[in-house]
Amino acid sequence: MSLDELHLNLRNLTPDDYPQLKTLMDRVYDDIGGAWPKFTIDKLISEFPDGQIVIEDDEIIVGVALTALVDYDEFSNPHRYDDLIGKRETILNDPDGDAMYGLDVLIDPAYRGYRLGRRLYEARKELCRSMNLRAILAGGRIPNYHHYADELSPTEYIDKVARKEIHDPILSFQLANDFLVKRLLRKYLPEDEKSQGFATLLEWNNILYEPAERVLETRKTQVRVGAVQWQMREFASVESVLQQVEYFVDALSGYQSDFAVFPELFNAALMGLQDRAAQQDQMAAVRFLAGFTEQFKTELSRMAVSYNINIVAGSMIEVGEDDRLYNVSYLCHRDGTLESQAKLHITPQERRDWVIEGGDELRVFETDAGRVGIQICYDVEFPELSRLLADQDMDILFVPFWTDTKNGYLRVRHCAQARAIENECYVVLCGSVGNVPSIRNLDIQYAQSSVFSPSDFAFPHDAVLSETTPNTEMIMFSDLDLTRLTVVRAEGSVTNLKDRRQDLFDLRWRDWSWKSGGRQDES
Repeated sequence: MSLDELHLNLRNLTPDDYPQLKTLMDRVYDDIGGAWPKFTIDKLISEFPDGQIVIEDDEIIVGVALTALVDYDEFSNPHRYDDLIGKRETILNDPDGDAMYGLDVLIDPAYRGYRLGRRLYEARKELCRSMNLRAILAGGRIPNYHHYADELSPTEYIDKVARKEIHDPILSFQLANDFLVKRLLRKYLPEDEKSQGFATLLEWNNILYEPAERVLETRKTQVRVGAVQWQMREFASVESVLQQVEYFVDALSGYQSDFAVFPELFNAALMGLQDRAAQQDQMAAVRFLAGFTEQFKTELSRMAVSYNINIVAGSMIEVGEDDRLYNVSYLCHRDGTLESQAKLHITPQERRDWVIEGGDELRVFETDAGRVGIQICYDVEFPELSRLLADQDMDILFVPFWTDTKNGYLRVRHCAQARAIENECYVVLCGSVGNVPSIRNLDIQYAQSSVFSPSDFAFPHDAVLSETTPNTEMIMFSDLDLTRLTVVRAEGSVTNLKDRRQDLFDLRWRDWSWKSGGRQDES
């Protein structure tokens, strides 16, 4: 049969299909009793019509998948096929079940080789997702085991099939369709002589499943991010800076953004409120700038609540309890909570001119719109930090930055895009533009703010969701689908996080027992 002769159609099974179904089941299952009785099939269709799927070619049924609803806790544990069957060969479909159980998948022998089984399995998976069910379970026969029973135990046989040293027509197919062997089932179907009564308990886990009791508490999966490509300029007062900030927050909130993002040290122009002579002492100037941080924190937190938006407040200079200076980003939640992330890696210029210190904590923040991390500029050039955040299930990485030249910007950009790909997360890059020759260290800026995604079919071909016009003050929006992250991490073309060789290497955060130095503990 040539491909040109096929006219395939996927649909649900109906009671009128029974004569064709019986013919097909008798042909395929001749060794284990053949077809189910008509009343068994009719009852299954009546109770769970969506779960009974057929493929037809010119109205001739050539493939079938029969499915029941079951309780996951019961059937994810050892059981027998008879546990699914009631009196008079009635399939025990549980209308309140939280999982699907694959009863049968059969393909007409004349149509094998066209991957019709895969189509049926994909249809089952889509149904499982759409019904918000926990998993698909199946008891899988191992019909080639009788050829190896004298030399291999069932578990040894399963292991060799998994390593593709042995081909089993059922188990090999199940493994190729992302099912995992959960356990060995004994005396599952005693009359199955080819499998010697053994079977595998297989499971496909629905990674998008949400328990019913958590539906009202479920976080958003569609998140809108708004970023401000901020223009550095001279300001006459603190109030004029805050007025400009509030203008942008208001605009982003008006477009229902979940986050408003500002660049690193976006209020640095306030150093210009000193006279020129005072600005020459750069350490004194940056301490002068730090004097405004508490006021900004208070006002930005107020805006977050008033405008119902989470604000990633770029970064500002903060005087720590040790009287040292830190470059700190603040996350102002719209419920009024305020959290912070200090810059960990300090650039040579910050260290030399301003004597900035690096922080010693790294956190993932739980928000009402995903789990987020913040890395200030230079930090994103150190991939270990992003990987540590990814290990804590980070969805979005915010990178407020400040670069003066294009080559500096490109370092940050390329590293940020690499972090999105290798950690399967979104990365939001937000910088400042403009030239302020009158203020030392603010004379030039270069930025093109961007939002990066993983690189796979569900995302743009260049893995860039949004980007601004370079060196122009503007706002940028991007809608992020957190569900796509869940899918790409489990079922992507490549699965970077899942495929790491942790048997060869690992990554740990070193916890400082005393910040002043001394003994270090690793955790």
